[in-house]
Amino acid sequence: MAIESHKIGIIGGGISGLAAAKQMAKYEPVVFEATGSIGGVWRHSSYRSTKLQTPRCDYEFSDFPWTQRDNMSFPSAQEVLDYLHSYASHFDILKFVKFNSKVVELRFVGRGNDDKCAQYGTLLPGHPVWEVGVRAEDSENIKWYSFEFLVICTGKYGDVPAIPKFPGNKGPEIFKGKVMHTIDYCKLNETESTELMKGKKVVVFGYKKSAIDLAVECAEANQGPDGQPCTMVVRSLHWTVPHYSVWGLPFYMFYSTRASQFLHERPNQGFLRSLLCHMLSPVRRAVSKTVESYLTWKLPLEKYGLKPEHPFEEDYASCQMAILPENFFSEADKGSIVIKRTAAKWWFWEGGVEFEDGTRLDADVVVLATGFDGKRKLKAIVPDPFRCLLEFPSGMMPLYRGTINPLIPNMAFVGYIESVSNLHTAEIRCKWLSQLVDEQFKLPGVERMLKQTTEEMEIMKRTTRFYKRSCISTFSINHSDEICEEMGWSSYRKKNWIAEIFSPYSSQDYEKEK
Repeated sequence: MAIESHKIGIIGGGISGLAAAKQMAKYEPVVFEATGSIGGVWRHSSYRSTKLQTPRCDYEFSDFPWTQRDNMSFPSAQEVLDYLHSYASHFDILKFVKFNSKVVELRFVGRGNDDKCAQYGTLLPGHPVWEVGVRAEDSENIKWYSFEFLVICTGKYGDVPAIPKFPGNKGPEIFKGKVMHTIDYCKLNETESTELMKGKKVVVFGYKKSAIDLAVECAEANQGPDGQPCTMVVRSLHWTVPHYSVWGLPFYMFYSTRASQFLHERPNQGFLRSLLCHMLSPVRRAVSKTVESYLTWKLPLEKYGLKPEHPFEEDYASCQMAILPENFFSEADKGSIVIKRTAAKWWFWEGGVEFEDGTRLDADVVVLATGFDGKRKLKAIVPDPFRCLLEFPSGMMPLYRGTINPLIPNMAFVGYIESVSNLHTAEIRCKWLSQLVDEQFKLPGVERMLKQTTEEMEIMKRTTRFYKRSCISTFSINHSDEICEEMGWSSYRKKNWIAEIFSPYSSQDYEKEK
């Protein structure tokens, strides 16, 4: 069978894939989407009650604002999907997408290390570098495509659940109830999810956004005299936030302006800047304490044993901060949500779950809100010898500008670096990538790129114990500055110096060169 050849291939039809397709539309890229719709995690890994973690004005494409962008409420998952579909239709992106096309294998066909593509000269060398094996939903046959450049946008979430390991004969197989991961729960409609939980003893493992939302849905399904409480088993604590203001001040003032980020370490800052950052560390800790004091006052964290021992700053620096549903603690006060704190190992028994100390929880349904294994998705398709280059021993992906692995030729990764607004983070990197493909600028040498990525990863490790998530929240403006400078743009995007110092940055500031 003949191999179909194109210049640019994109794997994934979520936010990152759409942004990449729009920015490189002139090359008529081929976008492979494994399912029948765009949207990524917003389509396949969200509940009916899931809401965006930021106000809509902080989560929009630079050239396609929300129709009600001044509405400071958190949009629902359906609203986000509608927005993404409007964006794709407006810029005619859907014509590039091959739906129900699952990528099952990649093959490197470059001509070796002496080839200019392997040295990051031009990213479009004029001949195929990667071959992509694709299986359609209704076929067992694999169709092959070849590309000069490949953009991976499969994301860190969804598709591959992270499942705990259990001792022999103590796994889900011996439990007489139902066990599911949140990815399976997301596939249920409202009637099915209500039927699953109504009148049932439900145990949820986890305390991040998906677990919290699920506990609230369970509590809402169990209103009335026949309702059963939902038990959340919380093993690791993280700070939760009820809204985006602290002591009456906008949250962005604490972490999302140049002035606030000046307190935090950033790459390439030099000796004097490092010394000043060290001297200002008491101010940085005071900011974190201010936020912590507000959250402890506003929320009954101590009452329910949910106050973390680590500083708030560490959760912000690792993109772990979750927005609480309004009625989470009101349901807990009614007894509809029961919280069990434990660090003990656990396993199943016939009637529920058992902990290392011998205590048991009766259960009809156990839901694992234990996250996803995004790197396993990548490793399943990326061939050797590149597979072992996907992560450093620290667990983070070595990505220059959050996009290029210096050791993997003619391939980019979008959506693997997190910040407060992952949409903005993805879009500006796609703009950078588009200019790179157009040869508007050249990449530095491999050594320099590795040095830059290593320095960023070291900063993350020093800032938070949860560094493996590859989050740039505390130096996101500096990260965008360096991207702008590389593209030949001004890094200062505001109208005056007061706004430059004290106003938050959003995607609107990067619509085009000023």
